[in-house]
Amino acid sequence: METLRIERRGDGTAVLTMDRPEKLNAMSQAFFQELPEAMRMLDEDPDVRVCVLTGGGRAFAAGGDIADFHALQGIGDYRRQVKMALEAFLSIERAETVMIAAVNGIAFGGGTEITLACDVAFASQAAQFSFKEITLGLMPGYGLVRGPQVMGRAWTHWMVLSGDVLDADHALRIGLVQHVSSPDALLDNALALAARIAAHPPIALRMAKRFINRHAPEGLSESIEATAFLMSSPDTRERVAAFVGRA
Repeated sequence: METLRIERRGDGTAVLTMDRPEKLNAMSQAFFQELPEAMRMLDEDPDVRVCVLTGGGRAFAAGGDIADFHALQGIGDYRRQVKMALEAFLSIERAETVMIAAVNGIAFGGGTEITLACDVAFASQAAQFSFKEITLGLMPGYGLVRGPQVMGRAWTHWMVLSGDVLDADHALRIGLVQHVSSPDALLDNALALAARIAAHPPIALRMAKRFINRHAPEGLSESIEATAFLMSSPDTRERVAAFVGRA
């Protein structure tokens, strides 16, 4: 795959790495197409029951690739792009494989959304979380639907409406992540939990995850329409153009 790398470890676990370090793992159209395919590959592998998702280089994921969005034209393009992104995040929830996030650095926009999609999240002390979409006149289509179920309604409001950056300890307090560790220990700690989970009977893991996630986010179709509308507005187009010009 162009944007993702899978390492199978032989103990029922795997590591899935977002692999665009030169772009801080910004999420391109190729990424949104490949993520559901990666989930399918993991689910079909009888030797993988738990997967740790992390970022290559110094970032977890800096969000969507704004240049890709800026190249779109018309409400139909925007709608298709947002639908692809939201379905990619939702593929993590729908996967039978247990997914553990190991957030090693910046997790802005889609990086925070993909953290929400995972079943458990570890964070390095260097991790930072933010929904920056509001600064461009946008909103995190998946995050504002999933966020209330993970962090609660008020903290979702705070993050979506302010664009503030939260450090790892703050993310732990609000339930966005479940464990914080030093950067050097992050992957080992996440893999240790992955191995403990993978040692349990596979059918029990699949059923437990399915029942916990049985109320997968509703309202995604409305979120797709609202986000596409915002992307097509003149003010947002102007702000995105300015952002791309500075990048």
